[in-house]
Amino acid sequence: MKRVRTLVVAGLVLTAAVSAGCSGSGSGHGSGPGSSVSAVRSRLPAPADSNPAGDIPDNQAFVVFRPAGGGFTLKVPEGWAQSAPGGTTVFTDKLNRIEIATAASATAPTVQSVTAQAVPALRQRVAHFTAPAASQVSRHAGSAVLLTYQGDSPPDAVTGKVVRDAFERYAFFRQGHEVDLTLSGPVHADNVDPWRLVTDSFTWQ
Repeated sequence: MKRVRTLVVAGLVLTAAVSAGCSGSGSGHGSGPGSSVSAVRSRLPAPADSNPAGDIPDNQAFVVFRPAGGGFTLKVPEGWAQSAPGGTTVFTDKLNRIEIATAASATAPTVQSVTAQAVPALRQRVAHFTAPAASQVSRHAGSAVLLTYQGDSPPDAVTGKVVRDAFERYAFFRQGHEVDLTLSGPVHADNVDPWRLVTDSFTWQ
């Protein structure tokens, strides 16, 4: 009988220990596996924006711009702010910019002339101007001289923040008239398709 009582007592003690262990693992005091997963998730970054800073949205609409003096047309993003500082037409939205300048010229621009004349002028005007590279390119309106470079944007009027910009400057020419079309936005923005649409839309009138 004594051996039977000993076995019964040992069995009761073992049952109590197992029950206590199970109840502890299911408690809601943050010590279980679920609480560890929640803690890890709370340290993960929020999902990235589908349109990073400077990226022009894929659904951006474009409208035709016709300068008051005529001579050419091109498409610009709809809804962008338009201004005309110093006679240059400018379209801006957030961190992106399109600048259109016209001038009379006796000869067509070349890679050599842009490198010799435009680059020094831009170096004086654009903060931390670097990496100029000129080349001859083809667009629907014909041949143009493309100058790519980088520079700092003007400080934001509210925050004072300066952004590193990538520039594409296209020099179009016909019958004594030159149009310089400059597109700019943050260096890491992916605006290849919108900028191609704008430059391919340029048409002499």
